[in-house]
Amino acid sequence: MPDKMDQNTPLLDIRNVSRHFGGLKAVDGVSFRVHQGEIVGLIGPNGAGKTTLFNLISGFLKPTGGEIYFRGHAVHGKRPNEIARLGVGRTFQIVKPFAELSVRDNVLAGMGHDIYPSLQAFLHHYHTPSAIARANTILEDVGLAVYADARADTLPIGLQRRLEIARALALSPILLLLDESAAGLTHEEASELAALIRDLRERGITILLVEHNMRFAMNLCERIVVLNQGRILAQGSPEEIQRNPAVIEAYLGKGNVR
Repeated sequence: MPDKMDQNTPLLDIRNVSRHFGGLKAVDGVSFRVHQGEIVGLIGPNGAGKTTLFNLISGFLKPTGGEIYFRGHAVHGKRPNEIARLGVGRTFQIVKPFAELSVRDNVLAGMGHDIYPSLQAFLHHYHTPSAIARANTILEDVGLAVYADARADTLPIGLQRRLEIARALALSPILLLLDESAAGLTHEEASELAALIRDLRERGITILLVEHNMRFAMNLCERIVVLNQGRILAQGSPEEIQRNPAVIEAYLGKGNVR
């Protein structure tokens, strides 16, 4: 774990980051900061570059240009497992549980991040009493304790999204990246998810989330960053974003968010 950072140092500092695929500028000169304890929303239309930016932060892609700092340490050249060890957890837009494993074993698998991709991963045994107890606690925290022994692929989509969060929490993250965690949820499920995210923040986890559900994002996030064609269109409080004429016209639609 990195040494304690200065209070003025942002938790996540994205500096003029770009990612090009040939002639396509998926992310183009993006800069913003996330501070400890915030819930920040990243919104924009399909193809705006939101998930690409998540992939850059978490190490699944390398930037074409620019720099990314986490707790004051450069991470733009590190592998995903190295970034996870530093304290960054994430979920994916398309849920990817280990289908044939139990819900509990999915969480236990996340606890191996400290030795992935070492060959030790094939030898290490995680079904220890302490590991199982911690996995059970995480499942209790996200409301999945009753499903601990169920196969992951038998859960409905709303619960699979919670399982994605549980598996990310197994990394003991300081920063949690949530990619469309409210997608496909009912209003009640989305409200319960928002309560869970607020609870995680109260436990000291900073949240950066990609979201298409504008009402969900506006009611949950303290700050919003809007992407358009790989560039930042606007950033500010939900109230400022809702009043921004360019955002209203191009992304939210007049009267779409109240």
